[in-house]
Amino acid sequence: MAKKKKDEEIEADVEITDAPAGKKIEKLEDLPGIGAKTVEKLVEAGINDVMSVAVANPGNLADIAEITKQTAMKAIAAARAALDMGFKTGEEVFRIRQNTGRITTGSAELNKLLGGGVETCALTEGFGEFGSGKSQLGFQLAVNAQLPVEQGGLNGHVVFIDTEGTFRPERIKQLAEAKGLNADDILKNIHVARAYSSDHQMLLAEKVSELIQKEGLPIKLIIIDSLTSLFRSEYSGRGTLADRQQKLNKHLHLLQQLSDKFNLAVYITNQVMANPAIFFGNPTQAIGGHIVGHAATYRMYLRKSKASKRIARLIDSPHLPEGEAVFTVGTDGIGDAE
Repeated sequence: MAKKKKDEEIEADVEITDAPAGKKIEKLEDLPGIGAKTVEKLVEAGINDVMSVAVANPGNLADIAEITKQTAMKAIAAARAALDMGFKTGEEVFRIRQNTGRITTGSAELNKLLGGGVETCALTEGFGEFGSGKSQLGFQLAVNAQLPVEQGGLNGHVVFIDTEGTFRPERIKQLAEAKGLNADDILKNIHVARAYSSDHQMLLAEKVSELIQKEGLPIKLIIIDSLTSLFRSEYSGRGTLADRQQKLNKHLHLLQQLSDKFNLAVYITNQVMANPAIFFGNPTQAIGGHIVGHAATYRMYLRKSKASKRIARLIDSPHLPEGEAVFTVGTDGIGDAE
């Protein structure tokens, strides 16, 4: 009874109106039952557009907006009716795929391994031991994403979420100058945030949509270095594994949604561990288990080779054959091995 009374009190504060017939729903305030105050609450929670409402859970939306579940369901139904959320033909999907972009890695062999470079609307994971080139590839992509499309870039800005204190503007400057670019301009277009907890990391990812929609920044690449470091340190032991994996799964799904919605690329680095149960073969395994494995569109296992050479091996790609590429990491960036 108390819950019902509370819902009725909340309902009384919300003006519930059906969307006028023929009115096109384009903004949150166009949805039935969503007033100005409710919009503020939704935006604060990272729900900035009609699509976000359409894919929301009614219970979660009701809690966030402080409205009844019935009102939330009404808003969600209206949002879904206003959007094209049905089936598409394979031909239509193929046509949409033509709009995906790719960022050059700097190495022709590595580009070939990835089908042309790091792809938008996809999550690309690079995992390997310390010094295998994971972060260096991220730095190079942060520069290359700002190149014109004809030069292998996306002519956009970059978000860099640093969880291990690895970001070095000096290295970015070095890579930019090696390409003859203005290092100051390159650095200005990289938006860096240091994450100090897994919740902070997830919050920073949620704020990317605000940078794009509210501030108008042309974000074309999100880099997280590394994805699992904070989750790994905060959730230790088998008793916390389920909670860790659930949060990690939510985080990865948000990154995929951002990638699909804004046609941007996501590059995540990942730590590894040695599986003591493996006596023969390579015991190195990526952290995150099946959750990360299923979420990543492209997985690369990076390892050291002789001198400055690195070897990248593609694993479990949806449409590319497994293979390896040899590339170099030098003072002037990622390149091809001689």
